[in-house]
Amino acid sequence: MSARVQSQPFDPAAELAGFGAGAGAVVTFTGLVRSEDGRLIALEIEHYPAMTERALADFGAAAAERFGLTDWRIVHRYGRIAVGEPIMMVATAARHRRAAFDAADYLMDWLKSRAPFWKREITADGPGDWVAAKADDEDALGRW
Repeated sequence: MSARVQSQPFDPAAELAGFGAGAGAVVTFTGLVRSEDGRLIALEIEHYPAMTERALADFGAAAAERFGLTDWRIVHRYGRIAVGEPIMMVATAARHRRAAFDAADYLMDWLKSRAPFWKREITADGPGDWVAAKADDEDALGRW
């Protein structure tokens, strides 16, 4: 069970080596930087280190308690991340598939709406404005 924030790229397949041993179900989600129809070349993510890993660990612990997870992992990057690169990953392991799926969905909703990251889009013209929170993400969190 771990939460990690890093600037270096990660390999989602390598993150799963040994993950969830003994579980009946493992669910993973990896988010990639989208090109937004060719408009973006990268994202820039900033965070406050002392706060961010603690928040992600709290989200994971809450998911473990709520869904009876046997293992969970959150990896999130910061810095400049090119289009097509993994930006984050969530993995959950549980005795049964429904708990593993629900926990991964729960964690994604918390990450999208409450994780203390600041994001801005980088285009060929340079950095844009910081991206504002989306109402859809807040609505998704409301179902938990």
